[in-house]
Amino acid sequence: MQWRNAAITGTLLLGVGNGLVCYAEQHVPSGLAAVAVASMPLFAALFAGMYGNWPRRMEWLGLAIGLAGVIVLNTGGGIAGSAVAAVALIVASISWAFGSVWSSRQDMPPAAMNTAAQMLVGGAVLTIVGLLGGERIVSMPDAEAIWALLYLAVMGSLVAFTAYVYLLKTVRPTLASSYAYVNPPVAVLIGVVLGGETIRALDVVSMAIILIGVGLITLVKQRR
Repeated sequence: MQWRNAAITGTLLLGVGNGLVCYAEQHVPSGLAAVAVASMPLFAALFAGMYGNWPRRMEWLGLAIGLAGVIVLNTGGGIAGSAVAAVALIVASISWAFGSVWSSRQDMPPAAMNTAAQMLVGGAVLTIVGLLGGERIVSMPDAEAIWALLYLAVMGSLVAFTAYVYLLKTVRPTLASSYAYVNPPVAVLIGVVLGGETIRALDVVSMAIILIGVGLITLVKQRR
């Protein structure tokens, strides 16, 4: 039963969610991807409501402010692209949101085994889809790509995804999914520090708006 639940969750979150985002970002600007993916907490709130766990008024306010901040952050970024890719981003957000809310109410494997099982199944799903789509490794990745892969494996999977799976079992879905609002400003700051990118005054304002939204969500006490 636990393996079945982990397999379903891993397919929804990693196979469909991450897979469609990777596909979409080949065809649309990152600004559109950030706005679409940041809609995930709203879907999570709706799915949680279907289980009788509707967000509080303060949480709804925080969700709205956070989404507004993400939209402001991407204003003027030339948001345009493939309609199919845009739909893929929305489906990815819906799949991740539903998988998150659904898994929080299921009997899942304990602790780190939960993360490992989900990543194992999600990775298998993506591998099969890639092979069916004609994808092949045609050459050995260079050192920079290998280091990037190792970083994602440690920080993105072992640390971040494990933390997210833990939060799904310990806090309200609205709070657990609010990380989606923090990703865009963090990406902007990393671009400034490591990529030599410039930051606009509007970027600073939008990041402040996002943090206010997340702050309002975290102020709501978890329902007993």
